[in-house]
Amino acid sequence: MQLRTNNLKFIINLKQALILSLLLCANGVFAQEVIPDEVVEPKKVKDSVVTAGAKKIDGVAAVIGEHIVLDSDVDKIRMQYEAQGVNTAEISRCELFGRLLEDKLYAHQAVQDSLVVSDIEIHSYVDQQIQQFLQQTNGSMDALLKLYNKDDEQSFRDEMFEINKSQKLAQMMQNKIVEEVEITPEEVREFFNDIPKEDRPTFGTELRVAQIVVEPKVTDEENQKVIDRLKEIKADVIENGASFRSKVVLYTEDPGSVASGGMYTLNRKKPRMVKEFRQVAFSLKEGEISDPFKTEFGYHIIYLEKIRGQEYDVRHILLIPKVSDEEIKLAKEKIDKVREELVNEEITFAEAAKKYSDEKETKFDGGQLINPATQDYNFELTKMDPELYGQIQHLKDNELSLVLKDQDRTGRIKFKILTVTGRVDEHVANYAQDFLKIKELALDEKRIEAVAKWQKETISDTYIKINGTYRDCEFASNWLKK
Repeated sequence: MQLRTNNLKFIINLKQALILSLLLCANGVFAQEVIPDEVVEPKKVKDSVVTAGAKKIDGVAAVIGEHIVLDSDVDKIRMQYEAQGVNTAEISRCELFGRLLEDKLYAHQAVQDSLVVSDIEIHSYVDQQIQQFLQQTNGSMDALLKLYNKDDEQSFRDEMFEINKSQKLAQMMQNKIVEEVEITPEEVREFFNDIPKEDRPTFGTELRVAQIVVEPKVTDEENQKVIDRLKEIKADVIENGASFRSKVVLYTEDPGSVASGGMYTLNRKKPRMVKEFRQVAFSLKEGEISDPFKTEFGYHIIYLEKIRGQEYDVRHILLIPKVSDEEIKLAKEKIDKVREELVNEEITFAEAAKKYSDEKETKFDGGQLINPATQDYNFELTKMDPELYGQIQHLKDNELSLVLKDQDRTGRIKFKILTVTGRVDEHVANYAQDFLKIKELALDEKRIEAVAKWQKETISDTYIKINGTYRDCEFASNWLKK
């Protein structure tokens, strides 16, 4: 019973631990994958490390398969966490070291299982990271190299490439371990019933939120203007040999991909982009450029660069049709009239959403927003998107907000009215009321058990050597093979 209680507390805090792991991946921990030739010959790595009483070479703290962990890697993890504002006072050196061992084990086994990482995708990650890092130094590459103690930009990029590749392999391996883990309703019930009443989690206050959205219309002339421009870009690439990547840098209005030259990697089994984008991408042949097509974000053309089994490396250019001031004015007048009808109780909120809202995802469901984290209607106040919280925090149940003006990341304007349609006060977990949350906790526990089983089996079959004071650590996993 105590084990189940401890597991529950661990699961509830699991997302926080995963965030730390993602911070590590996103910002780079400069752990080397191989020992440089000038330090020791590759074929002598194991002998140099495992010889009893031998002096540890170049701070090698551990070897896992063909991967190594350096003493300095542990310090660098801590530095990266602290740079992100994480309090590391209660995180021990052994815990950080254990995290590194797990990552190396995942990466090692990913190679054994022939999991393939796209070099193009990793280079794109590196490009994006460097752009983020340069914000720390006001755009100065020299200052950035000095900050990370690197001699030149290429060596910095090369090391970041190896780090990101290792992290990507580790992520793919973890996903492979848990991808087939499922849970039945009976297992969820058993999980909940096994938790002592005094240890059941407390869920915070939750709200249900609905909205009506009105977007300014784009004229047919403006749409055609964008389509013609994309056709011109395509023709220049095909007929004159212009660089598609250069065209991305010059023209795309997708801020999320401009730093990577418009690159996205799509997987047939794991939908990532909107349906229209995927359908066009998967219909192309290598080296082919699509005709202009429309999604909810605007108009695109796609260049299919490489097919690797189920994965497609594509570049795209997005152009967004411009909305006139007159259309913005008309949209504002429309939503003002909708709010007036609601205030005068001439129509219900659900009826108004269905009749007037331009947001197809919500209009036929009374305007109800779906929580992307839980896939239900409930939004826990403490975990709500800050922007949404700011818009509804002072609303009473069924009270209407004022007309709000929003702009998405592409600069597109829309107007909306919000209301709170339901409220659940803070409460101790209830099986019927909180089934979806309890199911997720139970599924997380089952995934943890699957990973623990995999680790135990894989550690026993993998060459592992721990050096020096790290042999005194108390690990959750049997890294010392005792």
